[in-house]
Amino acid sequence: MTAGRDGVTRSPATGGHSSSGLPSSVLVVGAGIAGMQAALDVADAGYEAVLVERLPSIGGRMAQLSETFPTLDCAQCILTPRTVEVGHHEQIRLLTYAEVEEIQGQAGDFRVRVRRRPAYVDWEACTGCGLCQEKCPTTVVSEFERGVGKRKAIYTLSPQAVPNKPVIDATHCLHVQRDRCGACQKLCPVGAVDFDQQESVVEIPCAAIILATGYSLYGLERMPEYGGGRVPDVIDALAFERLLSSSGPTAGQIRRPSDGREPREVVFIQCAGSRDPRGHLSYCSKICCMVTAKQATLYRHRVHGGQAYVFYIDIRAAGKGYDEFTQRAMEDEDVVYLRGKVSRLFRDRDHVIVWGADTLSNRQVQIAADLVVVAPALQPHPETARLAQMLDLPTDEHGWLLPLDSNLRPVETRRPGIFLAGSATGPMDIPETVAHASGAAAQALKLLSRC
Repeated sequence: MTAGRDGVTRSPATGGHSSSGLPSSVLVVGAGIAGMQAALDVADAGYEAVLVERLPSIGGRMAQLSETFPTLDCAQCILTPRTVEVGHHEQIRLLTYAEVEEIQGQAGDFRVRVRRRPAYVDWEACTGCGLCQEKCPTTVVSEFERGVGKRKAIYTLSPQAVPNKPVIDATHCLHVQRDRCGACQKLCPVGAVDFDQQESVVEIPCAAIILATGYSLYGLERMPEYGGGRVPDVIDALAFERLLSSSGPTAGQIRRPSDGREPREVVFIQCAGSRDPRGHLSYCSKICCMVTAKQATLYRHRVHGGQAYVFYIDIRAAGKGYDEFTQRAMEDEDVVYLRGKVSRLFRDRDHVIVWGADTLSNRQVQIAADLVVVAPALQPHPETARLAQMLDLPTDEHGWLLPLDSNLRPVETRRPGIFLAGSATGPMDIPETVAHASGAAAQALKLLSRC
């Protein structure tokens, strides 16, 4: 490793090369289920895949889920073997806590500059014992837990994290900010904590690039009709996933954030920020109907005497077994579906009062809920716009990446050698995401076969 004029440590360029002298590796940006699938397909074909992830560990949004629809299979039981396989595959080079800074070149011969943020922990020396996290005195709200759980200033995203090595949040670390504490460094049995660690730059040659940047959620703060993120016990669907998860902050028990009580009446609101061209986003987010049906069903499984209500515009459940699943939620789990919009909600003592309409019975509805779960619109991850500008790739009016031809060439872009995987192009469920990612990997392998 060498130090440049800017003081940043640089790793030499690595990666396999073909007989022509050109790179024979594929760079995958984003290590959610799409990026992992694409990397595994490339690696299993005998080529090197370099997987870049901005978070400390891989798994993406699926790592935050409790169960999957329509089978209610454990999400972690599906995901964990896949993350372990990625973490141990000889043909996959994993660069977490990193982001792509610059891309130059063309198909068959790209040069990518990746900047890795300092973890302040030597991952080579760290054994992942967890003592540092146990002894850290600073507790902050966890982004991974969507605000319904907390973490330490030194942390891993989840117990199943790959790599299972902690990072230090410099913003909240007492030692970094005030030169106090340092408990993690003092107590680490192998001396892995290194507050002098600097960011580094890795320069990677590759033949093709797969963008699997995923999605983010439309923020509650942008929806004043649902409290604007300021009403206690109004949470988004991903936060409810963390309450359902056995590895979440409540170990799978449904507890409302304000006081830890078990909610007896829960209102689910669909199409929050979606299908609303005047106030929010005009498109359908595709998976929300199934997410809500799954969550209402799981709530009824956990809180047997509880009542779930769902406000919806209409049900869009077109996948295999999806419509039957929503029907079971209504008929077998006694989930009350109300066709109409919520006009307002507000806090009244221990309850969240929900005002809405049932257009089928043509009456106004008022529910005193213990907990309200909002299914927000899916939108492009902020990283998508930056990479699109860097690579001169087109996006639609909402920021989703556009394929070369949405019908016949759905994973290719107008720039040869750049491919798209998963929900970087728009909302998708898990099976569609995996299939899309494998298609992107197949196109990258086809290009490699010609190099």
